[in-house]
Amino acid sequence: MTHISRRSFLQSTLMPSVVVVAALGVPQTIRASITSRQRAHEHPTPRPGITGANVLTAQQLSASLHLIVLFDGIRAIPSIADGIRCNCGCAELPGFYSLLSCFERDGMARSCPICQGQGRVTVRLHRNGKTLAEIRSAIDAQFG
Repeated sequence: MTHISRRSFLQSTLMPSVVVVAALGVPQTIRASITSRQRAHEHPTPRPGITGANVLTAQQLSASLHLIVLFDGIRAIPSIADGIRCNCGCAELPGFYSLLSCFERDGMARSCPICQGQGRVTVRLHRNGKTLAEIRSAIDAQFG
């Protein structure tokens, strides 16, 4: 049995539909819907001036002490975490923009192993001197 990543599957199913839709002259609203689904799988552009000020603190994580180091790591690299798409599906929820969003407000990353895993990879690779592009590639390979 051949393993196919979710990203490869989506690309193989969405790309042909975009070509067919464009060729058939399907209304703009339908074309926009297909195109926006494609864009939903792209990494976001880090927002100018973004900070880690809204990342949950150790005090807010008192029930999840094992996550404090991870949240502190994300807080230290907000412009990197803000340029990474989260692959758990939370990107579809209102108010979520990037992996950074998972570590803010209600702290989805408190309970989501995918958010946590992507956060750990992001922090580790950044500490190893990797660029945002290199981190995105690693995230895509592991979680995409």
